[in-house]
This record gives sequence, C-alpha cells and structure tokens, in this order.
Amino acid sequence: MIATAGNNGEKDRSDCLVTLELVQSGGIRIEVLSKVNALYGEDIRLLCKSILDFFSIEHAVLEVSDKGALPFVMAARVEAAIKQLKPTDEQYLLEMLPENLYHTAADQPRTTRLYLPGNTPSLMINAGIHRPEGVILDLEDAVAFHKKGEARLLVRNALRNLSFMGVERMVRINQIPAGLEDLDYVVPHNVNLVLVPKCESAAQIHSVNERIALIQNKTNTQRPVWLMPIIESALGVLSSFEIAKAAENVVAMAIGLEDYAADMGVNRTNEGVESLFARVQVVHACKAARIQAIDSVFSDVGDMIALKANVQTSKALGFEGMGCIHPRQISIIRENFAPNEVEIEAAKKIVKAFKIASEKGLGVVSLGTKMIDAPVVKRAMRTIDLAVALGRLEKNWSDKELE
Repeated sequence: MIATAGNNGEKDRSDCLVTLELVQSGGIRIEVLSKVNALYGEDIRLLCKSILDFFSIEHAVLEVSDKGALPFVMAARVEAAIKQLKPTDEQYLLEMLPENLYHTAADQPRTTRLYLPGNTPSLMINAGIHRPEGVILDLEDAVAFHKKGEARLLVRNALRNLSFMGVERMVRINQIPAGLEDLDYVVPHNVNLVLVPKCESAAQIHSVNERIALIQNKTNTQRPVWLMPIIESALGVLSSFEIAKAAENVVAMAIGLEDYAADMGVNRTNEGVESLFARVQVVHACKAARIQAIDSVFSDVGDMIALKANVQTSKALGFEGMGCIHPRQISIIRENFAPNEVEIEAAKKIVKAFKIASEKGLGVVSLGTKMIDAPVVKRAMRTIDLAVALGRLEKNWSDKELE
C-alpha cells in the first residue's frame, strides 16, 4: 500500500513529493530529502508526525522530497497521500491566519482577477504582491483530472494559512455537479467569492447555494459567499439574464470565450467578431440585473498591444473587468478600464451639481442647459468611485473642490 502526492519536477518550486507506505510494524519512519534539512528537517518531521497521528496511523514509512514547500503545502501533500490509502472525511486543518478573516463587498471593483492553478503552490505564494483586485485559485481547467483531490486540499490550506494581502480570495470550482464537492473544501475557510464555470441555468446557481447553506449550517459559519457564474456556451449566453437574476449573492457574471468558441465551432480571434453577440448579450444581462459584467481572459500574454485594444473594446461594450492569466497583464487591464481624465472631469461636474442642488433643496438637478436625472448621477458616482479605487483620483477630492 503505497501512495504519492505532490510534485518534484525541475519547475516545481515551493512544492514537495510525498511517498507514503503503510506497513504492519516498526512504528513511524520519516525520511526528509531537502537542501534545508539541516535547518528545517526537524520541523518537517514534527509536522508530518502530527498529521500521521491525527489520522491514527501507527506504522508507516514516509519520504518527503522537498523543494522549498511551505508548511501549508507539505501538510496538504501528506494528507492527500494518507487519504489515498485510508479514505476519511476527517480534515487536518492548519491555523486560520487572523489577516485572512476579512469579508468583501458585493459591489467592490473587480477590474482584474489573477488566475492561479490550484495545484501549483509556487504561483500562489506571492500572488498578492501583484495587487490584482482578486486572486482565483482554480480547481477546474488548470488542474489535471487525477490531481483534483490534491488541489482541493492545497487550496483549502492556502485559504487558511497563506496571506493574499487583502485581495479578494476567489475559487473557481469544477463544473456542476462535480463542483459541489469542491465547496466542502472552501466555504468553511472564508472564501470570498466562488466562480461557477460553464453555467447554463439558474438551477445550477440554486444547487450551489443549497450546498453552501448546508455547509454553513454544519460548520456554523455564516460569512457571505458571493457567486460569479461564467458563461461559456451558446445555451449559457441565451440563459444569461436568468442566471444573473438567480440569487442575491450573484454579484458578477463573466464570459469565458475559449470554451464558447469551441461550443460554437469557431476560432477565437483578437478582433472578437465571432464573440460579439455573446459579449453584448452577457453585458446586457448584467446591466439589467444590476451586477458586474466581467470579460474573458486574453490568452496571448506576450502581446500587450493587442491586450490594450481588447480592453478598450471591452470597456466600450460595458464590461467592468477582465481575468488575467499572467501578472504582467494586470497594469494594462487596470489602466485601460480606469476612467480617463475626460470621464472623471465630467463625473465630477455632475456630482458637484447634484450636491449644490441638494443643499438648496431643489428637486431638479441641472448642469448648464441640461437636466440631470438619477441614473446619470448614479453613473457619475460609479465613475468617481472607480477612479478613486484605481488611483486616478484622490479619495478626498470633494473636500478640495466642493467647499
């Protein structure tokens, strides 16, 4: 009875390969192969021993081939190996860092979201440094099928024991119904938002929320969990408004164009003509449902010029953000979604006019010869809030200009 978990290839930094053999006698034998064995070997052995004790394993040979794995990674790998040989619902939980107990707002900006493969710890560890609005720990397409179980444990441990520096912590689960089991590993551990891939009906959203409610009742956790369905098929596009309105915790909806193009039998291009109808449909569904519209990732990480043009088109269509598959895309996306100077100045004039009219008790707001209605004021306020959030406008601008 031998099991392995983890990775030990040349590129697998910050990971480890665990080999576990259950034996009939001899107690616990732990061998650590690591360049830092002299410094941290004893700590590694103590961690491994505590996990084996937790799962009531008395006789085993455990080999840990370490490539700089942090404790949350090593603990996930050892637990994954154990569960291959001794299936159990018990979970070995590391401490929850106090700084990971934050909540996020339904309407906070989600201009950039950085995808991180759920089974690749090296890409998780410093993700918060890049300062995206959110990080996505991906359990779906970025994880090989035979590694799904390992990824769940790694993502769970990352949510508890790895600081993402305050950015919104998101997890993309697997396609429903398989993704429902993923929720057991993320909902109790303060995930802020769950992405629901290949969503094609409101019923899928309802099933996700039913599972979330069951988990929260069982674990006595009532933190808000926002949902972001991803539309990736022709059926999903045609059902997008139904999906957007499915539940109050649906705060945004994204479109995934790689799978959409495959479903339509067309090739995806930088110009995006083949996906124009789908993108417009999703934007309209989001605007009608009063949630955020999020565009697809741009897959060519080396073409910043094409990315910039894509973002500008995306903004013109009404999208409010995009996914990123590489940190270098974050600044380009943020800069081109941010309000420009003309938009900011126009919004400031509208807000000033609204404030003056309100102070005078006027029921009508005017700017020059134009009357300004409530939706225009609301849109101007959103522009101001986004400009502040993205660093284009000082937070206290009104103190200086509305005196």
